[in-house]
Amino acid sequence: MSCRLARKEIEAIKPTNILPQTPFWGRVKGDQGFQPKGFEINVSKKLLNPAKSADERIKEDVLVLIKYINDTHCFAYVPYGPKLEPTFENQGVFLEKLSELLGNHLPTNCIFIRYDLMWQNQWSQESDYFSNPDFWQGPPESNIQEFRINYKTNTWNLRKSPVDILPKNTFLLNLDKTEAELLSNMRYNTRYNIRRANKQGISIKEYGIEHICDWYKLYSDTAIRHNIPLQSEEYFANIFRNQDNRENGVHIKMLMADFDGEFLASMFLVLSKNRGTYLYGASSTEKNNLMASYALQWEAIRIAKKWGCTEYDMFGSAPNLDRMHPLHGVHIYKKGFGGYLYHRMGCWDYPYLSEEYEMIKMKEASN
Repeated sequence: MSCRLARKEIEAIKPTNILPQTPFWGRVKGDQGFQPKGFEINVSKKLLNPAKSADERIKEDVLVLIKYINDTHCFAYVPYGPKLEPTFENQGVFLEKLSELLGNHLPTNCIFIRYDLMWQNQWSQESDYFSNPDFWQGPPESNIQEFRINYKTNTWNLRKSPVDILPKNTFLLNLDKTEAELLSNMRYNTRYNIRRANKQGISIKEYGIEHICDWYKLYSDTAIRHNIPLQSEEYFANIFRNQDNRENGVHIKMLMADFDGEFLASMFLVLSKNRGTYLYGASSTEKNNLMASYALQWEAIRIAKKWGCTEYDMFGSAPNLDRMHPLHGVHIYKKGFGGYLYHRMGCWDYPYLSEEYEMIKMKEASN
């Protein structure tokens, strides 16, 4: 067989840069009502790349989350997985094979499996989708995407999801540079704001769960200000509780910027293997002229580098510089730190129960 699958204990999933594919993420989502399951994929390299030998094989772990939507049906969700990334022409073939194998391990009432693919978006590499070199227009309509992805598959059953869950666009920083080089790669205004914040007395420190209420005040103010769905304070406390104690696991650092004892900005920095991730951020509307969020972000980058990380994920931005996009301001802020913009494939579905899936798809599309 070109691909084999075996069950694996969640805590035995190997450390990875991909935060949503860690035991930590499985524990966090377990507290939120998902049922996490772990698997090991054993696949022929030829299934991933036609130019490779069929005799060569590669193994990789995958975390799958099962969620019941009512008393009778559920769906499966693979956050930023699978990590194995085929060549463009084999992506659909690989997902089809994997979906059929996973279906044997999922409940019989599972309507579909949804892959939140972190793979590079195929259309982000094609000049036809750029109005200028720096302005990606995004992928084509869903039916065009589906035609390409399903090419060479047996069932033509892969569907572009009507919604995307985890960020599809992000800025990634290469930390294999000196601090001086990282600063020089930033935009002038970003460097200026970092130095201004430091000169004016902004202090950055790491705090424990005992300060979760201070974080939550900044976070709730930010969420309301930007019309973002509000999570509970317990949600963030659980993130702290579920971090790993072992050396090669996931570690959480809650960093806060203060001025004369007043917290002005805060963030959750997550360290997973060789990647630091800016998972959540919050800021006050007070004393904006002190540029606390710039000093905070720079300190997080420095901490990730000292920890041994080689990558830093800003975890979400607009796909381009469209001023009308709701994340335009976030995009400008994150772009200033000198990373490169990476576009992911987003969510793709493989239905097991077609009629039920179409009903869910219609409901999601209307929301």
